Amino acid sequence: MKLAISAALVGSASAWSTLTMKAQTPNSRRDILQKGAAIATTIAAPAAANAYAVPDLLYPFEALEPYIDAPTMKIHHDKHHATYVANINKATEGKDEVDILDLQLNALEAGPGVRNSGGGHYNHAFFWDEMSPPDEAKKTKPSAELEAAIDKAFGSFDDMKAKFEAQAAPGAVFGSGWVWVCSSSDGLKIVGTPNQDNPLMKGVTDEVMYPILGLDVWEHAYYLKYQNRRPEYVSNWWNVVNWDKVSENYAYVTEKKAGVPVRG
Repeated sequence: MKLAISAALVGSASAWSTLTMKAQTPNSRRDILQKGAAIATTIAAPAAANAYAVPDLLYPFEALEPYIDAPTMKIHHDKHHATYVANINKATEGKDEVDILDLQLNALEAGPGVRNSGGGHYNHAFFWDEMSPPDEAKKTKPSAELEAAIDKAFGSFDDMKAKFEAQAAPGAVFGSGWVWVCSSSDGLKIVGTPNQDNPLMKGVTDEVMYPILGLDVWEHAYYLKYQNRRPEYVSNWWNVVNWDKVSENYAYVTEKKAGVPVRG
């Protein structure tokens, strides 16, 4: 983009040099300068208007079969996530570009555009990258550090899964929302959030926490395959969790005391 702007300005400067060889009135010089500024502004505008983008998946749509079906993945990624991205770009148009992670903290104060669409973009970008094809996922496991943290907080890995599934049940997260394993000031915690909220947002949970694992329990994430059988979807989802990535997330938030950066 910088090269394009520079080229445009150089071209405009050449045109101005030719024009200055002719007699100019003060008004004509001012008009030329105003037009040159307008050209530069027009060229630079798309960067601010499209600060965020839907990241490509790291695997094909069908890669998570049979646990998450290809049609769901395609609609979820190409339609639902794309809508959140389009709307957060609209909500932040004309403002300074801010990393999507940095928008999360004060999202509630920023209003529905940032809270819903900015949260939706961050949550989905986080979600895609923590999964991998089942034949790869089964070869991954929690790091020693993460395993110790899980045992301390929940008793065991199986107990953690059981508590996560209970939090993901329709009665616990009513309607649409997410379930997270987070790093908090008191170790790992499992929390649910409504809509596109997440624990990085100040005011959503008791304290700001840093997700290391998250599951989308909106119906659009599973309805084509599972219909109203959300618990079955949640139980099957463990087969595509990439624990190497989750372990990386845990190591990052433990060291940085900050949320995990995402693509897009």
